Amino acid sequence: MAREYDRAQRVASQLQRELAELIRSELKDPRVDWVTVDDVEVSRDISVAKVYVSTLDPEQVGIAVEALTAASPFLRRELGKRLHMRSIPQLRFFKDTAIERGIRMTQLLEQIAKEREDKDD
Repeated sequence: MAREYDRAQRVASQLQRELAELIRSELKDPRVDWVTVDDVEVSRDISVAKVYVSTLDPEQVGIAVEALTAASPFLRRELGKRLHMRSIPQLRFFKDTAIERGIRMTQLLEQIAKEREDKDD
């Protein structure tokens, strides 16, 4: 069991590197300019890869996800050329909300600290 997990992690890491490079250098779609591949999660059987992406403009992430979903057959074909795997996982693209959650948590912590400071005065 542990070995399967290790393989899935290695595949996810390789997919993240290759997808970032493909999106940057091969896709000519302006909707995917400045897209960052933040994380890739691969299922245990390596049949599906969840790809989490973000952009500099948070409002453009949805458009980028749509563009990447439309480009997924091309991306899988190119991954097949680059990776020596029996089968390339299905690519499913999602908006990465980790950064937004981190910012929100920081704001909440700052608010709590300010309220405590105001209370002590």
